[in-house]
Amino acid sequence: MSGDPVSSRLASSVCGIQLKNPVIAASGTFAYGVEFETILDLNKLGGLVVKGLSREPMDGNRPPRVWEAEAGMMNSIGLQNIGVRAFVAEKLPALRRFSTAVFANVFGYAVEDYVEVVRVLEDHEGLAAYELNVSCPNTKHGGIFFSSDPQCLSELVAAVRGVSRRPLIVKLSPNVAKIEPLALAAQESGADAVSLVNTFVSLAIDARTRKPRLGAGFGGLSGPAIKPIALRMVFEASRAVKIPVVGLGGIATGMDAAEFLIAGASAVEVGTATFWDPRAPLRIARELDEFLKQEHIASVRDLVGTLDWNKP
Repeated sequence: MSGDPVSSRLASSVCGIQLKNPVIAASGTFAYGVEFETILDLNKLGGLVVKGLSREPMDGNRPPRVWEAEAGMMNSIGLQNIGVRAFVAEKLPALRRFSTAVFANVFGYAVEDYVEVVRVLEDHEGLAAYELNVSCPNTKHGGIFFSSDPQCLSELVAAVRGVSRRPLIVKLSPNVAKIEPLALAAQESGADAVSLVNTFVSLAIDARTRKPRLGAGFGGLSGPAIKPIALRMVFEASRAVKIPVVGLGGIATGMDAAEFLIAGASAVEVGTATFWDPRAPLRIARELDEFLKQEHIASVRDLVGTLDWNKP
């Protein structure tokens, strides 16, 4: 595993959490982390986000669940997971062996779902922070998505803030007209950072059968195809809030990561790229370090938010 990123140029932080480098393995694409320990050195990651955790185990959606789109991927996994109690009993003890920052992704369909998952996690050591996946419909409010209604989002974040001693990162959805009101709502209700973007709602059709390609019909589009839109939204969010922004959406190279940092992100998450290259987060960090070296930039922090918007 030689050649992995260890350069001091890459040292960074998000809401007080020290990271060896700003490249984090994203939720939903890196299992619970421990499954990758034979493939790469987890201690050299900037961080990792475990797949979403719910109050009870979930089986997820019916297959097929994944479809390879042009320049991207669609998925409809349905947030399949072992449940928070099985996670703290079976996965978290193994994760404590590593020095990498571990983030727990949390989701639910009512405010009390999120609160209960965080309550359980609060009783256990080994986690750096929580990432709240708010791209779920609030079933108690008629199916309004937490991610699309500022008031609904504020209530959720404030409730979780009330039971959490760890930092809260709110993962925002791109399926909104404007991202700034949601980012501001997260900040004002107690979030320590926001991460964006989650996947874009999409549809793939088999013209011969005239049926959707995915068992659940709609899916979430990720990968290089969404990068320009994700960059735009990260830039908009970073200008709207004072808390850190974590950028994601189609990052596959060190140059991609640099672009998100320039747009205003303090760190980035890598998801879809790990499907074709499980070591992608380390490779991307190494490429980012090489970019910093070539550009004579002493610290990756000096890259954050440096977009010259007035350039032609």
